[in-house]
Amino acid sequence: MDFLKRWFSPSSVGASQRASSSGAEAVSSIPALRPSQLDAFGGEIAQLSAVELDIEALIVSHERWLPWLWQALEGQVDEQLRPHVIRDARSSELGSWLHDAGHRALGHLPTYEMLLVRNRYFHAKAADLIMQVEQGDFGRADQTFKQCQHASRQMVLLLKELKRGLARGGAASGPAPLPPLSAKA
Repeated sequence: MDFLKRWFSPSSVGASQRASSSGAEAVSSIPALRPSQLDAFGGEIAQLSAVELDIEALIVSHERWLPWLWQALEGQVDEQLRPHVIRDARSSELGSWLHDAGHRALGHLPTYEMLLVRNRYFHAKAADLIMQVEQGDFGRADQTFKQCQHASRQMVLLLKELKRGLARGGAASGPAPLPPLSAKA
């Protein structure tokens, strides 16, 4: 089991991880922010493909936040997790992308605006959590962590919706329409 823990970092933090802090070293430090390595080779199709791949990489990047915040809640605050830095929604790889390449490619879509708002909320709550931990207010920090989890799940769903919209031909203007109700015969 330890072999699997070393190879697969957690994608979310659940109640089972409260009892055990093993595997914490696998996600204890925040990687340096890097711009996308993807290059779009001409044409709108290549550009959309690059955005789709960026979205997938951003989902993976964003999913690293919850284990870092959980470790902070457990008292293992990474020195890079500073409230004044975290509060800036552009401080993460996703936030940086949303305000640059993501805005150029998807800024006209309502789903993009919702994602932007959720990202700001997530960063505000993450900064609050670190401050609460530093002040020793672990009860409030636990509640704030739950708010971070909820916002994070919403962000991942919005990113996936944007990606689905691109696959449908750039029609990610909002949630997918419901199928029509079938008439009874």
